[in-house]
Amino acid sequence: MPMHDWTRVEAGIYHHFHGSWLYTIAAALNGCALPPGYYALAEQMMRTFGPDVLTLHNPAGNGSHNGSPRELPNRSGGVAIAEAPPRARVEAKEKRVPLPQGQRRLSIRHVSDHRMVAIIELVSPGNKDGVSNFDAFVGKACGMIHAGLHLIVIDPFPPTRRDPNGVHGAIWKELTDKEFVQPADRPLTIAAYCAGEEVTALVNPLAVGETIPDAPLFLDAERYVQVPLEATYQSAWETFPAEWRNVVSGGVDG
Repeated sequence: MPMHDWTRVEAGIYHHFHGSWLYTIAAALNGCALPPGYYALAEQMMRTFGPDVLTLHNPAGNGSHNGSPRELPNRSGGVAIAEAPPRARVEAKEKRVPLPQGQRRLSIRHVSDHRMVAIIELVSPGNKDGVSNFDAFVGKACGMIHAGLHLIVIDPFPPTRRDPNGVHGAIWKELTDKEFVQPADRPLTIAAYCAGEEVTALVNPLAVGETIPDAPLFLDAERYVQVPLEATYQSAWETFPAEWRNVVSGGVDG
């Protein structure tokens, strides 16, 4: 299933698909992708991180979290990085730039005290609509990684003047003070981050019309599961209203 051009419709139409895709991803993860002891939950609103968040929690988690990934009690399941490293068009590993003194690291908990270990963020037009919204999104993403949370960012929108190298370029610059150059012929981005004192980014730039690659969701520094982005996108697309499918696909439904 190719990625479509979501700039063809207004934000409200995209948000319908946005929600459907997130819930479909959650269903796929809960159905068979995640190992025992993990679950996916689509969050409507979180006071600190805002909406549009799909979170994974560790049911046995409690205690403080200081920004370094903590040992989890259940290390079964998932794919061992040492045995089958996840692949991407671009891979980078850098030391994180320390948070400025006086700025607190984020420790995020679910209301039931189930500790969060990873997040999937699906970018919306509003995240790029204005400097304050964009800065808030980038700050939120970096805050998650500084808190030791693994992260996937899916950006189906081309760069703007606020993010000439895409959302990943802005996040990577903030995290590591290193530059990432977005390929001009692949303006959309799927980026997976493995958090730690050294942060790893696996980045797949893509273009409208290209097949959507699956993304590694890190459970810890040594294990990950593949998120079936293409299959879930197709499932969400099939239930998207036909009239708007026709608009988004430029008159060719598919």
